[in-house]
Amino acid sequence: MEVKKISENIYEVSKEGNMKVPGRIYASEKLMDFIKKDKTLTQVSNIACLPGILKHSIALADAHQGYGFSIGGVAAFDLNEGVISPGGVGYDINCSVRLLKTNLKKEDIEKNKNEILESLFRKIPSGVGRGSGFQITKDELNKLLKGGAKYMVEKGYGVKDDYKNTEAEGCLNSDVSKVSERAIKRGIGQIGTLGAGNHFLEIQYVDEIFDKEKAKVFGIKEGQVMIMVHCGSRGLGHQVASDYIKKMEVEYGFEDLPDRELINAPIKSELGKDYFLAMGAAANFAFANKQLITHWIREDLKFSFPDIKIDVVYDVCHNIAKFEDHLLDTPKGHENLQAGGKLKKVLVHRKGATSSFGSGSKYVSEKYREIGQPVLIPGSMGTSSYLLVGTKKAEELTFASTVHGAGRIHSRASAMKLKTGEQVKEDLCCKGIEVRAGSMKSLAQESPEAYKDIDEVIKTVCDLGLNKKVARLRPLGVIKG
Repeated sequence: MEVKKISENIYEVSKEGNMKVPGRIYASEKLMDFIKKDKTLTQVSNIACLPGILKHSIALADAHQGYGFSIGGVAAFDLNEGVISPGGVGYDINCSVRLLKTNLKKEDIEKNKNEILESLFRKIPSGVGRGSGFQITKDELNKLLKGGAKYMVEKGYGVKDDYKNTEAEGCLNSDVSKVSERAIKRGIGQIGTLGAGNHFLEIQYVDEIFDKEKAKVFGIKEGQVMIMVHCGSRGLGHQVASDYIKKMEVEYGFEDLPDRELINAPIKSELGKDYFLAMGAAANFAFANKQLITHWIREDLKFSFPDIKIDVVYDVCHNIAKFEDHLLDTPKGHENLQAGGKLKKVLVHRKGATSSFGSGSKYVSEKYREIGQPVLIPGSMGTSSYLLVGTKKAEELTFASTVHGAGRIHSRASAMKLKTGEQVKEDLCCKGIEVRAGSMKSLAQESPEAYKDIDEVIKTVCDLGLNKKVARLRPLGVIKG
């Protein structure tokens, strides 16, 4: 496989063999060294062999090996010739991040941080298989899978601005009949839960503002307390992925694929359509899940701060496939549609990647359309998180996509050899960061040392022009699944 650097922070995997397009990796030299250590580049090459893929098979600065697609992988497909692949979305459908802002200051939390974190830890279930105290009927769950965050708000668990400040207003096109009974059974008792793995609830504060005008639009300022929630569709989403991987293997086989994990169905096939609608239902579960968690955060913090106000800044998908209009064949760039550019509806897979549309895009909520889409990039417990905005450059280079975090450099198994959970907890405590976790094992698996340098990742995407920095957030307390 030939990989060459074509410009600063951009590498290309040459088109060869059955590849229909070249691969593109958007990473600094330092990050590229990590990317080369696993099978990410092979996965980029394999994805480039799929029918109907357009322009490039893409890996972003946080990329690392995943199932089928690398995590941090992006690919867009022609609607007539292209395919939809569960491996391009992931098992945790709509694993995503919601950022909340409060009217509290850092010092308000510091006064009784332990008690606040302990109370939230008791209120919001976390950990492997942990169930929820929120019980609903199957009929209610079906309505939730159709309505997402909006349904939860209509039931009294939030306010209209919550879903208005959410990607796709917290509701994707779906069909509950395409979701299996087993998926329903796995999901019905898990609404309002964080789950395990890298999912978290983090109390943060605004450490630095980089763009005062954009920060003003977001309504944030230095020292302000923020809360970031990262979770997904739990067992329901995992089961949807498993169900359709099996169905696609039976229907289409994988003998002609470079990797059986890239099993897929034509976008226009009945099976392809069914998966897309089941995926939408799982995504709506994830939106609703975070909506209930938001409601419980508000309820719980009212005990400590009777006058607290908590608003949703934004909620953005990480693992999803969406139909979008993108500009193709533009020799002079995105700014000149008449010079040969052509808007075309395509299916964009984002696996461990965030959409990053620029100002004026119809895909950006009206509140933020003038400045560009909010982009939420979480750190790794002991490191900073960032609030960015999307750009026209991202629309041009990466189908309006960017990173979703720092990206792993150690598997969960190897991370456990670096430090014990107790050591990770002690390290965070020394930094003034309180932590609660479902288990010490999960804490060890998610140690900050298991991830790339978030500041290097952010610098890379901003140098490339995929994003613009608005604010840096630092952790005060973390609840880990």
